[in-house]
Amino acid sequence: MPREAYAFWLRSPGQGEIRTVSVPDPGPDEVLVRTLHTGLSRGTETLVFTGRVPTDQYASMRAPFQEGDFPAPVKYGYLNVGVVEAGPDDLVGRTVFCLYPHQSRYVVPVDAVTRVPDGVPASRAVLAGTVETAVNALWDAPPLVGDRVTVIGAGMVGSCVAALLARFPGVDVQLVDVDPGRAGIAAALGVGFARPEDAATGRDLVVHASASGQGLQRGLDLLAPEGTLLEMSWYGDRPVTVELGGAFHSRRLTVRSSQVGMVSPARRSSRRYADRLALALDLLADPVFDTLITGRSPFVELPRVLDDVSAGRSSALCHVIDYDGE
Repeated sequence: MPREAYAFWLRSPGQGEIRTVSVPDPGPDEVLVRTLHTGLSRGTETLVFTGRVPTDQYASMRAPFQEGDFPAPVKYGYLNVGVVEAGPDDLVGRTVFCLYPHQSRYVVPVDAVTRVPDGVPASRAVLAGTVETAVNALWDAPPLVGDRVTVIGAGMVGSCVAALLARFPGVDVQLVDVDPGRAGIAAALGVGFARPEDAATGRDLVVHASASGQGLQRGLDLLAPEGTLLEMSWYGDRPVTVELGGAFHSRRLTVRSSQVGMVSPARRSSRRYADRLALALDLLADPVFDTLITGRSPFVELPRVLDDVSAGRSSALCHVIDYDGE
């Protein structure tokens, strides 16, 4: 029999609400999941919340289980951790990660969920989507032993990249952000920190994740000759201007994008998206990632929280939404 659940919907740009929805019984190859936590994807979800997804990106920006269409009304989100209540015997009672929006219960195909390892707390597992993005970045532009690497932007994505880079042998990592308060995050992750004006130069690789044109330009300025800048920011409908004159060509710099939605071409023949996500969940066994969870709220407050995050009134890196009691 269908049962009631609760879902967050964007009614119109800047206006969110919680709606009652109907959830069917799972079929033979499906699971019923009760949500424990969801995470806010600060960059993408604020662009969706404020109605700033470019019209020519509506198709590519669709979340796997999105309902509705951009700009609104739309049900969006993709960092969901829950417990399987019904389905195959080997999954019932297991904690799983799914690319599902903010909703208290839902039914999806079995292959849409990934088991969370026993050593990973459910609330930390909401970072799986972001760590998976960081994994792909380092498949797109893998550092060499001894490289000098800068990450610009100490948000969720940049901090996850820095956390993974800290594990590479001999790599000098500096995390750069305009907010000096992020120095504590860098210290906890085991990497250096600098404001943009004080950042080290002569870098072999710069990973840009500040979602600002100024950060992108600063990243190019920091590169050593023949260095690479990996662009991870997504700007929505905002134009970005950088200087490609001067020494850009004589220094033979490279700018490349990191595609969130597909596996790096260098790995495409042998690694699937599921492999990358499973790896991300394994990496989350490290408690250092708890450093990135800097805000929590109950589900009923999600409309207000997204409004605060979108308006810049909240500086949380990963804001976790808790569903106990809905």
